[in-house]
Amino acid sequence: MNREKSRRPTTGATVTEADTRLLWFSVWTTERLALAYFLYLAVVCWLRPLARARQTGLTLVALVASFAIPYVRFAPIWVREWAPAAYILVGYYASAYLFVAPSTATEAWLVAWDRRLLGDPSTRFAHWPRALVALLEIIYMGCFLLIGGGFAILAAGGERALADRYWTLVVSAELGSFAPLAFVQTRPPWALERKPVLADPAVHDLAARMVERFTIRVNTFPSGHVAGSLAVALAVGVAMPWAGAAFGAVAAIVALACIVGRYHYVIDIAAGALLAIALWFVI
Repeated sequence: MNREKSRRPTTGATVTEADTRLLWFSVWTTERLALAYFLYLAVVCWLRPLARARQTGLTLVALVASFAIPYVRFAPIWVREWAPAAYILVGYYASAYLFVAPSTATEAWLVAWDRRLLGDPSTRFAHWPRALVALLEIIYMGCFLLIGGGFAILAAGGERALADRYWTLVVSAELGSFAPLAFVQTRPPWALERKPVLADPAVHDLAARMVERFTIRVNTFPSGHVAGSLAVALAVGVAMPWAGAAFGAVAAIVALACIVGRYHYVIDIAAGALLAIALWFVI
């Protein structure tokens, strides 16, 4: 979707009747992107050496999602406005079925860059203040709230007509981080390295348990955490600069937390930031 298609070049205006009709009856770019992603999953799983049951299951999930997405525009408008969050969630967990085996060569390359930039990552942040480390971990654990929080801020500010523009950037950043998992398959740093030495191990242990229980436990390249968080900041900032700056600060904290807690490699984080920025220029 280009800037002309957003139909809302100004900010601070209330949603007009024409905007409402547009929200209801047009096919959103967000929906096209989600549809393309799930069709991609349905095809690419047959190009990978997966078990037949996994290929069949992923194809069924992708096809169900592909058939459901076009009908969302006939649901109540609030359902349609929030449905992209579900596309991201389903797309994330579905991508795990593409994982076959880690590429040890790629992992070694990622680890080498981390050591080149950080030294020993497990002890690099041992002397950072306890309060700072705890703050980083807490914000990391809550970073998934940014996805919906960004749109909630826009809606509260009278910018609901920017829903498609917002979700186009955020969904493309998130799904764009998950899609390469079909071919770039690595384990996250925490699965390869010894536990990091941090001033507040209790909060880190809580975050680590959350990661092990609620994530797909493989590494996404680029980092979906960073790409999605920065995309939220950029999307909100178009209409509400101060709110966008606040989200940008949180995105920076999420990126730092990923390094300190060893949830992502430095290269993952840089790639995630570049992906979000590139998409912002295109969209």
